[in-house]
Amino acid sequence: MWQRLSFRTQLFLPLGLSFLAALVMGGVLLQTFATGQLADENEPGRRSTRTVAAALNNTLRASDDPRKILDAFVLSLDTSSDIQFRSAEAGPAPPARDSLHGLHGVPQWFVNLIAIPDMDAASPVIIEGRRVGDIVFMPDLSADLFEKWVGFLALTSLIAVLMVLTGTIAHLFAGSALRPLQNLGAGLTRIRRGDYATPIPVEGPPEIRQSCEEANALAMTLAQLSQDNRDLLHRLVSLQDDERRDLARELHDELGPLLFGIRAGTIALIETSPAGNLGNPAQEVMRSVEALQQTNRRILDRLRPLYIEELGLETSVQTLLQNFRRQAPLISLTDTIDPGLNEIEGPLAQTVYRLIQEALTNVLRHAGANHVHVLAAIAGEMLTIEISDDGGGFPADNVFGRGLTGMHERVRALSGSLSLLRADQRTYVRCRLPVKAARDEPAAG
Repeated sequence: MWQRLSFRTQLFLPLGLSFLAALVMGGVLLQTFATGQLADENEPGRRSTRTVAAALNNTLRASDDPRKILDAFVLSLDTSSDIQFRSAEAGPAPPARDSLHGLHGVPQWFVNLIAIPDMDAASPVIIEGRRVGDIVFMPDLSADLFEKWVGFLALTSLIAVLMVLTGTIAHLFAGSALRPLQNLGAGLTRIRRGDYATPIPVEGPPEIRQSCEEANALAMTLAQLSQDNRDLLHRLVSLQDDERRDLARELHDELGPLLFGIRAGTIALIETSPAGNLGNPAQEVMRSVEALQQTNRRILDRLRPLYIEELGLETSVQTLLQNFRRQAPLISLTDTIDPGLNEIEGPLAQTVYRLIQEALTNVLRHAGANHVHVLAAIAGEMLTIEISDDGGGFPADNVFGRGLTGMHERVRALSGSLSLLRADQRTYVRCRLPVKAARDEPAAG
């Protein structure tokens, strides 16, 4: 539970509890020591009461008219004095707490909180062996309680001021510590997502600054490794394209003439032979040669569509789509092809063509789709390619097949991204490629 709390909560909660505990402890100490302090402060008055009573009794015993002496003594007492005479007919004096209601400026709950000690002192007054009253000590505790209340307010105010001051300092400290940590966390998230260009601000305590510097150094290293990896992939793709070009040239220059020669020889053989001597075998040879020639053209087309350089990428893609329509007339194919694709050439053009070709091949072989849509558009410096179909989708454990895996490597080599997803009962192959960087690169071979 504690680990789920925020840093500020973990910082302020102990501080608040500490100040609250200090306030409660101050109240407990006030209640504990106030009783003894009140008793000690009023002890001289109790002794004075006993002394006055003893002197009065001695005077009354020596006087011929003790009643007159007592009356004169009572008249001499000030009504505001703590020492008073209480006649026997008036009954016992009320407890001191009963006179503490409605003290000016002191709330009643505070009065009830303090244990008022028993400070009543009553010394009997004797005339002719008979008790006629008592000299009582009735202290006024208003000033003492007001003093305790002021002390309690001072303690509470001090704790409140310390709480606000400490809370402000802790808030500023938490902000100065959390902001660099938040920047560090956001920077690590960017690094995890592949953004190595945005540096993490180096600020905060030395430990956090060191962590930020290490994270920035890690981002630079990863950026260099990523660039090296892209360069390596680009070289591999270029080598693959060179090998495909060489193989296509050999098939075109070597196998093509041989197949043409076989076909021409077969035709000449049929024309020069007596009627009906060759028959079906010659026709089978012709059909086999034509099938080999078509297969050779398909292989050449997959190895290297030579007409991209002659016709342009947009026209080549339209030709590819037309071939798909002839090959799969039952599948409805729609397209949105940007004419600006003709400005693209080199490895980027080859990658776009092969990606669309590979995606359409997968649709034809595996999807069982009724409708396919192909999108290829340039927006700013980004080229977006999307091939979607309403087929059965792909297995959960097989996101990229062998063909799309090769396409993914080509796309990475060009600093792009390729994803395969399923949404709204449709399968999407989406690719984003930077156009500017690709335009700046020389065309392969």
